[in-house]
Amino acid sequence: MSTSEAYETIRLETDTRGVARLTLNRPEARNAMSQQMIRELQDAARQLAADENIRAVVFTGEGDVFCAGGDLKSMQTQAVGSREDRIRDATELARTLADWNTLPKLVIGRINGSAYGGGLGLISVCDIAIGIEAAKFCLTEVRLGLIPATISPYVVAKLGVPHARRVMLNATEMKGMFAREMGLLDEVVPDIEALDRAVETELQRVLRCAPGAVGRAKELIRFVSTHDVEQNIEYTAARLADAWESPEVAAGIQAFLTKSRPPWHVAEA
Repeated sequence: MSTSEAYETIRLETDTRGVARLTLNRPEARNAMSQQMIRELQDAARQLAADENIRAVVFTGEGDVFCAGGDLKSMQTQAVGSREDRIRDATELARTLADWNTLPKLVIGRINGSAYGGGLGLISVCDIAIGIEAAKFCLTEVRLGLIPATISPYVVAKLGVPHARRVMLNATEMKGMFAREMGLLDEVVPDIEALDRAVETELQRVLRCAPGAVGRAKELIRFVSTHDVEQNIEYTAARLADAWESPEVAAGIQAFLTKSRPPWHVAEA
């Protein structure tokens, strides 16, 4: 396991399988997002996207809270700052979320505890989110007179409009199973040990898959979910033609015909 020393508010480690583990590392502040953390998350996303050796990312938090949302001190600074300053800071978070949402790797949310406000935005940009049954989740912004603006594209996409209305407009607090019913979590487990087992199960699945194809399939999902029928016909036909021309297809078909493992298949430990 190698660890990047470049960050102060997050920890980034990579194992020999090409699995990166990003940990929000402000447990004394319940992993609340400061502007520094937001910048470091954006830098890490771009670093991971560019690294061809990374196959998947596990996104988690240090301690017993995943993320308490925005840092209160940062919020106080925004309250007394200029409109331009507030737009700049909000745009920085929006860009960070967009970079994580479009990361061409599978991102598994190892949601180790409760999450509030912006923490739900981080969960929503994970491809698969697994949480603990006793954890609490809440979009608390409207209690403060705010709105969950920059995270809303991802929260609404994750929950769907009816469920977003159900929990965003009145700051409904969700426990694990209710969060799953709303679509925020994909799986709920009883404790940390079960959480680690569930995350490893998902990793074993993706490590059998061609990494380039995973990234292209993720891009495919984003496109077809936001375009009309005619655009999707043109786009999907072209992307399938591209896929047939990729070295991964040749290697995958050869492995299938010879009943062998393709070069990207990482065996279980």
